[in-house]
Amino acid sequence: MRPGVAVALTAVAGGLVAMQAPINSKLGKTVGTFAAASISFLIGTLVLVAITALSGSEVKLGSAGGLAWYYFTGGLLGAVYVTTVLVSVRTLGAGGVTAATIAGQLSTAVVLDRIGAFGLIQKPITLGRLIGVALLAAGVFLIVRE
Repeated sequence: MRPGVAVALTAVAGGLVAMQAPINSKLGKTVGTFAAASISFLIGTLVLVAITALSGSEVKLGSAGGLAWYYFTGGLLGAVYVTTVLVSVRTLGAGGVTAATIAGQLSTAVVLDRIGAFGLIQKPITLGRLIGVALLAAGVFLIVRE
C-alpha cells in the first residue's frame, strides 16, 4: 500500500473513532456502561468474523501458540479504551476525548519506538518528536479547557 493511501485510510478510520465515543456513550446511557461496551465489541467481533470468512484469508490459529502472552492483550486494551471513552466523552466531549486519545497514543508510541517494543524498529527520541508531543499536549489543553 502506498503511504498516501495508508495515511488517508487511517485518517478516515480516525474520524470513525471520533464518532464511536458519542455513539457508545448514548448507548451506555441507555443500556449501561459495561453492557454498551460489550455490545460494541460483540458487533465488532461478528463483523470481523464475517470479513474473515468471506475474504477466504488463511487462518493460522495454531501459529499463535508460539507468541508471548502480551500479544493476546489487544482485546483487553481495546476494552479498556472503549469503556473509558464511553464515560469520559460525557465530560470532555468528542473533541476532548479524541485530542486526549491522540496525545496518549503518540506519547506512548514515541516511547515504544525508542525502546523497540513489540518488534518495532528503534527510533530515537528527537527534539522534533518531543516538540510534537508537547504541541499535542497543548492542543489537548486548548480543546478541553472550555
